Amino acid sequence: MAPDDLRHPEGAASARRARDADQTRRDILDAAAAEFSEKGYAGSRVDDIAARTRTTKRMIYYYFGGKDGLYAAVLEQAYGGMRDAEGALRLDALPPAQAMQRLVETTFDYHHAHPEFVRLVSGENIETARTVAASTTIRARNAAVIGMVAALLRRGEEEGVFRAGIDPLDLHTLISGVCFHRVSNRHTLGAIFGKDPMAPDRAAAHRRMVVEVVLRYLGVPEVAAPTGSTAEATRAETGPAAPEGVRP
Repeated sequence: MAPDDLRHPEGAASARRARDADQTRRDILDAAAAEFSEKGYAGSRVDDIAARTRTTKRMIYYYFGGKDGLYAAVLEQAYGGMRDAEGALRLDALPPAQAMQRLVETTFDYHHAHPEFVRLVSGENIETARTVAASTTIRARNAAVIGMVAALLRRGEEEGVFRAGIDPLDLHTLISGVCFHRVSNRHTLGAIFGKDPMAPDRAAAHRRMVVEVVLRYLGVPEVAAPTGSTAEATRAETGPAAPEGVRP
């Protein structure tokens, strides 16, 4: 036991309990995210989620109140991860066209590295977005990104870089639509056309394409070379790449 813990054993014990509780909650959320992304809300069971963790069904109810509360927490965490990645970009420090390119690339890379996020959102659409509609947290976080896009569009218009009259929600839909579709429809696209959208060469081509589409749509005459790569972003998120054919 550290010297401070010896002087304040009750405080140290309380801190350990708080850390253990936080870790238990994170473990439950991770297990639930895997379960819900694989089976959807309707097909998932609290017993199966508990079996994925080192905790019990009773503890899941203690922390989250049941399946509905746990599912809502998983969705909030999933959307929060996407919004955190966007919020960390510091777009105000970049010229408008470069900032927009960075935003598009980050959105692409996050979807590519997190197919479980795409599956969760697809499942929530099957559930007619009932949980998202009831979550003030998800609505607020997503409203914030639309505000960020709107501010970037205004700055680009004022500097004569972007054409006027672009709706920020429409632009967000354009960006996320391409990034989402290639992951959500990976298996049908691969089965029909014989090309895996998640393969490194296809991913790199799609990444360049969506950046160029967005910037050309905004009226930018020349598009800069890509920054970073999807492979690098995926390794940063998930660790070293698995052998070909093993990637999720």
